[in-house]
Amino acid sequence: MEEVSAGGIVVHKGNVAVLRKFRGDWVLPKGRLEKGETREEAALREVNEESGVKAEIVRYIGYVKYWYKHIDGIKVQKTVHYYYMKTTDTKLIPQREEGFTEAAYMPFEKAMHYLKHDAEKNMVNKVKDFYKKESKG
Repeated sequence: MEEVSAGGIVVHKGNVAVLRKFRGDWVLPKGRLEKGETREEAALREVNEESGVKAEIVRYIGYVKYWYKHIDGIKVQKTVHYYYMKTTDTKLIPQREEGFTEAAYMPFEKAMHYLKHDAEKNMVNKVKDFYKKESKG
């Protein structure tokens, strides 16, 4: 079985939006594509639903693939596509229905320290490089 998701590394004034799950893990906003949706549309929708911010896509960053076991025991290969996004929204609102208890903007290094998954840390690191190049002009 295969599953495709999309999400964003959302940057506001040099800080990255991250979400804390009820178990304490910090993650990036992402989620499954809905029927008929493009990866870009899904990424923007998921960022808005999970963090409460409206963002715009700057560029595609890349994807990660991994396997996990579904509740019913079926092995699923998941592909998550990530986009570098910018926003002017300052207020983050974690989506409680999805199990998020906290949302915060963190400097790149702090976000990479707190994020649970290495693949997400790598995506943030790529965005950090793009952001630094942009900031230099």
